[in-house]
Amino acid sequence: MEHSSFDQLESPRLWIRRFRADDAAAFARYRSDPEVARLQGWDAPYSVEEAQHFVAGLSGASPGMPGHWFQFAVVLRSDGALIGDCAPRATRTDARQAELGFSFATPYQRHGYASEAVRCVLRYVFTTLDMHRLFSITDTRNERARRLLERVGFRREGHFVEGAWFKGEWASEFLYAQLASEWRATPTGPSHEK
Repeated sequence: MEHSSFDQLESPRLWIRRFRADDAAAFARYRSDPEVARLQGWDAPYSVEEAQHFVAGLSGASPGMPGHWFQFAVVLRSDGALIGDCAPRATRTDARQAELGFSFATPYQRHGYASEAVRCVLRYVFTTLDMHRLFSITDTRNERARRLLERVGFRREGHFVEGAWFKGEWASEFLYAQLASEWRATPTGPSHEK
């Protein structure tokens, strides 16, 4: 279900909101970090012009639009710093299923921000967008992404051995997924809220 009126989500330490034009420089900065870009679908360096174009392209987007990524900006509540992004993309063939991607600036990794943001996006996807299934595909070498997905309740569904030509070499990938019914049963799902 598409949600054109989306504005912002909140978690204890974060705002998860629409990207704004003034986010472009910070967005380009963390996408230009070779460690952040290494296992992602873009190359570093990532220019401010590319970031401006990307952010401008999101202006008419809505979460849940079939076939389109919707990039959520992840911002610290304490100082407003853009620290990363999470992005669901509803599938073209079944808008009740979506792929999830995420990336975070290196200085903000290993502080629990990514888990907090992904949990907030899961709640939104499974409640407001009424999704049935969320999945994520990650390079098998991306240990941090694998641990994050498992920490927030995803289970590994598949292993594609050298199934993707990626940045000049064959790469292996894991497929993770979580159903809305599984999310509801997790410690962070609605059945466990006070």
